[in-house]
Amino acid sequence: MIHRVATLTLALAVSASPSGLLHAQSAPPSTAPAAPAAPAAPAESNPSSPSTAPGSPGSGAATGGSRADAARFNGAVVRIESRAVQGANSAESLGGARAGSGVIIGERLVLTIGYLLLETESIEVTTASGKRVPSTVAGYDHATGFGLVRTVLPLDGRPMELGDSDQVRERQKVLTLGQGERETTELVVVSRKPFAGSWEYLLERPIYTFPPVTNWSGSALISEDGKLVGIGSLIVSDAATDRRGVPGNLFVPVNLVKPILADLISDGRRRAPVQPWLGINTEQVRGNLVVVRVARDGPAESAGIDSGDIVLAVDGERVVDPASFYRRVWKLGPAGTEVTLRVLKDGAVREIRVRSVDRMDVLRKPVGV
Repeated sequence: MIHRVATLTLALAVSASPSGLLHAQSAPPSTAPAAPAAPAAPAESNPSSPSTAPGSPGSGAATGGSRADAARFNGAVVRIESRAVQGANSAESLGGARAGSGVIIGERLVLTIGYLLLETESIEVTTASGKRVPSTVAGYDHATGFGLVRTVLPLDGRPMELGDSDQVRERQKVLTLGQGERETTELVVVSRKPFAGSWEYLLERPIYTFPPVTNWSGSALISEDGKLVGIGSLIVSDAATDRRGVPGNLFVPVNLVKPILADLISDGRRRAPVQPWLGINTEQVRGNLVVVRVARDGPAESAGIDSGDIVLAVDGERVVDPASFYRRVWKLGPAGTEVTLRVLKDGAVREIRVRSVDRMDVLRKPVGV
């Protein structure tokens, strides 16, 4: 029988960073011409290397589940270890060696969080039974944040069925299971509010859960009927909608991957026109949308955008926060679209044109043997 969720008082003892994301296991990718951008420095720490990554039994922050319950998933959750290519820009925030979880969804397919796979040259999957299997990146999608791993050999765990994440509601009980854990952890969904990451990333209805767990990167979020409804992405300090300062985790809903799964398997990416990428990290500071980082050699830097600039408008339409900024830019058209930014720079308002690109085109890839 799964234990009850711990009290809110216990969770509020977790310390949070000013940007709303807690220091813990891993971070999303950093801004660079060869990789997605990361949150500001205080937001998260680098992902754990294979020698330090959480994954020991009972790594849930406040409550354990049952071994019998975990066993019924038949080893569907695996460990993923990856190593970045030499010179990978994403290594600045993610490190060269990365580790996290993944969920088996096919005989040789593992669904995980994409930042574990960015600019990597080697991947190894370790099953719950201890079997180590060489693997490759099967697909990556920045818009959703999902990554897909293909193993060289069939896996010995049973695939987990994808559930309907649209049906996940606030106050609903769910389970999470990360690599190396012998017990599930019971969580409560506390919000489905939008999430805007500073690295040109927006989810309209992610799944926020409480209490926070530390073994979240690529971990499984499981509905009460035993189906996969989300993949772990972040730990945050402001997860709830009805009160501030409630820490928790953010899971990417699996319904976002369903329409593009066939594309990722066959082509490694979605076939539909992709979102434009500017190479800008922004944060809302005292009501202003401030550029906090610019991708080296990216479109924004080439156009003359610098850290400290304030973005006032996109094609004449005012933007006040990252979410409104992204929605306006993406509304203009796919990658390759020219975007006109009104920017406060060095005390003067300027119109700067930025030619957007496809982020996939600037990711560094391993050199063939």
